[in-house]
Amino acid sequence: MGYHVAAFEVREGYSFASALVPELRNILYELDSLSGAGEKVRRGLMVLRNFISSIKLNIGEFSMDIEPMRGIADTGDISHDMPDLFFAAAQAAKEKNTGILLLVDEMHMLVKEEFNALILAMHILQQEQVPLVLIGAGLPTLPRLAGEAKSYAERLFDYPVIDRLSFADSCEALQKPALRENAEFSAEALQAVYTYSHGYPYFLQVWGYHVWNQAEGPLITVEDVEAASQKVQSRLDDGFFRVRFDRLTDAEKRYARALAELQNQEASTARIADILKRKATSLASTRDRLMRKGMIFSPRQGIVSFSVPLFDDFLRRKMSLVP
Repeated sequence: MGYHVAAFEVREGYSFASALVPELRNILYELDSLSGAGEKVRRGLMVLRNFISSIKLNIGEFSMDIEPMRGIADTGDISHDMPDLFFAAAQAAKEKNTGILLLVDEMHMLVKEEFNALILAMHILQQEQVPLVLIGAGLPTLPRLAGEAKSYAERLFDYPVIDRLSFADSCEALQKPALRENAEFSAEALQAVYTYSHGYPYFLQVWGYHVWNQAEGPLITVEDVEAASQKVQSRLDDGFFRVRFDRLTDAEKRYARALAELQNQEASTARIADILKRKATSLASTRDRLMRKGMIFSPRQGIVSFSVPLFDDFLRRKMSLVP
């Protein structure tokens, strides 16, 4: 049995449903076009039509030439309507001897109401054993957010950790493509790139790109890595870090700066409150917003850390940007 795949991401300021509906609509129309399409596919389309109307989605140019079905996915409460929608879509896929695979990125951006509805829907589908599968990705806050939405989420989902690459994996990521082009990183160059990048995959890509352009080859040396350092820092500062920084409010920037000033991988919320001369309780909402935006996470109770390496270095270099 194959799967029809819907791949999308949750974006700040946009609802989960607005990203889901166009993808699910396409899948249902694909199923409807298959030979021998039955009543469950048609029913799935009708339920989707209900869902769109009931939660009043605003998704631009979008129409469905199909009649609604009364009494299902039409309450206007997403926690009731989303499970109905998922179940109807899964039944439609099962009728065509296929399944639906939802690939959802940035799941930490889900608001609690959406997370609650999504978890409830997946719980029902698991009980009914119908072919709709969800694979989601997000920052380390994801398990906590899921648990806050539904207490049974921890036993409903698996949470494999995809962390920074090991030294061996980082070397392979750099060396294999170089060898295909009859070039090679020296051992010292590999160690330098790993040290600078902290094994963070995107940083490895940026370092690899600029070091490759810097080197005359075929041997890529530690001197090439050092010569490319300024270009890499400018690329990350002006793009990766600055984009994230500009999304923060003034209060969030001050909180992040206080964390950066401690120059540790992690810090207690009480220590940050001391730096800001505030009570820790008064900063809870600021901390939570930073976690929601994916800037920081809490590895354990009362402790916070930046979600990506080197952001603290960026803030220390750019302190003048913080009000």
